[in-house]
Amino acid sequence: MAKIEVEYRSICSEEDYNRIMNFLLENGEDLGEDDKDSSFYILDKKLLKVVKNISKNSAKISLKLQEVGDGSGQEEFEYEIPIESVETAKEVFKHLGFTERIDSYQKRHNFIYKGIEFAVKYSKDWSYHIEMEILIDSEDERAEAERKIEDVAKELGIKLMTDEEQKKLVEEIRSKNSSS
Repeated sequence: MAKIEVEYRSICSEEDYNRIMNFLLENGEDLGEDDKDSSFYILDKKLLKVVKNISKNSAKISLKLQEVGDGSGQEEFEYEIPIESVETAKEVFKHLGFTERIDSYQKRHNFIYKGIEFAVKYSKDWSYHIEMEILIDSEDERAEAERKIEDVAKELGIKLMTDEEQKKLVEEIRSKNSSS
């Protein structure tokens, strides 16, 4: 059964990125580096990705049943693949007609703080940013998870992005990548 991700994002300055990183290194559970080389396929109301996890020498295919910016809860299915199969997986998706692909290298570091998974990240398209996530098993748990993330974001001075801000950024990234 798929888990539901209650996930929020925040774009931040380099200064805030460093402040949050240092705070989490001192106060959170350090899960380590988690650098990824990902290929995103934007589908109608879905997000498909092939992820090569550089730091952990692993790979996966992931399907989220919502686009970025369609609310905080996304049902997600993941399938681990051999790291040697990443390029083959991208070719399979290309030949299935998934031609709009955005490649992104993400420098990231993961933490747990107050039961929330943090990914403190930098990528070319998103710049400095933070993801805060709680995995839940059912919709009944959503409101509590959202409140918890919002409270901790406020505590740490993190401004969470709205759905509209996320959609606008994704459209800008798609437009920039389709013209390059």
